[in-house]
Amino acid sequence: MLRRRLISAAILFLSLLTISVAGYRLLGGPSVTFLQALYMAVITLAGVGYGEIVETAHNPALRVFNMGVVLFGVAVTVYVFSVVAAFLVEIEATNPFWRRRMQKRIGELRGHYIVCGMGDTGRYVAEEMHRTATHYVVIDVREESIKKLGETHADLFRDMLYVIGDATEEEVLGKAGIEHAKGMITALPEDKDNLVVTVIAHQAFPNLRIVARAAEQKFSERMLRAGARSTVSPSHIGGLRMASELIRPQVVGFLDLMLKDQSQTLRVEEIEIEAASPWEGKHLSDLKMHSKHNLLVLALKHGAGAGGGKLWVNPPDSLVVRAGAAIIVMGDVKDIRGARGEAGVGAG
Repeated sequence: MLRRRLISAAILFLSLLTISVAGYRLLGGPSVTFLQALYMAVITLAGVGYGEIVETAHNPALRVFNMGVVLFGVAVTVYVFSVVAAFLVEIEATNPFWRRRMQKRIGELRGHYIVCGMGDTGRYVAEEMHRTATHYVVIDVREESIKKLGETHADLFRDMLYVIGDATEEEVLGKAGIEHAKGMITALPEDKDNLVVTVIAHQAFPNLRIVARAAEQKFSERMLRAGARSTVSPSHIGGLRMASELIRPQVVGFLDLMLKDQSQTLRVEEIEIEAASPWEGKHLSDLKMHSKHNLLVLALKHGAGAGGGKLWVNPPDSLVVRAGAAIIVMGDVKDIRGARGEAGVGAG
């Protein structure tokens, strides 16, 4: 399909180039040579901004024609470049050397996340991982599902690490580096497959945090018993979203802006405090989360051994941060990453 689009784009570009050359020669008069017309067409379609080699100032018809070439040329050129870029990405992805290099990069990952399934749900998971600069590996049985991203999200596909195979097989999970992963999302289309993935992963790695997609409630309960930390139902989330749109539209608008704003990546994140963290034992005021890191502290949750797992919403500055606690903050991902580095926590 992509190759057909490449051929169509080439034909479209050559047709526009031919029409442009013919128009410049016809409307420019006998003094315009073929080379001059070709040069004029190329610099106009490329938009490089050189001076006109075919004079249009005293020829209204030629100037109108030139305007048409500019308008159509911009659209066609952008389309051609996007198709060519997607085609080059596909060629690179099918290169055996490139595949070996990708597998080597996956083997070097530590503390990453695994996303099983690149359907409607998994695609949005990958987009969020990419935007927040989170290390992740995708598993899907169909390479076409992954390559389809190259047509609309070339930058996402270019940076993506993935494994082609059935996520319900232990060998495939091993290729994705599950032994070094921090967590996993299983978003396969069928609940039964997500249950199988959950069972296999939890039995092999009990401490792995697993989030599973569950369309039916009965499978949600089974996945939780099988070792998933939490389950997400697209229908449930969709219903809550529709209700929120009606009841609290301004809140939803704020959250949408936070997630979609291209100038910065605002997120609500958590900073886990380890025993060796330089922040352990300090008051919240000493951390200067707002003045130094430009972060808003929303809550603080103590670990089971430090305060009995109590959640403090809008915690006071006098609260002492203990090992095992999690500081929940809102701010730009870059600022959060900087605060995690100062706290001695990996960026994940």
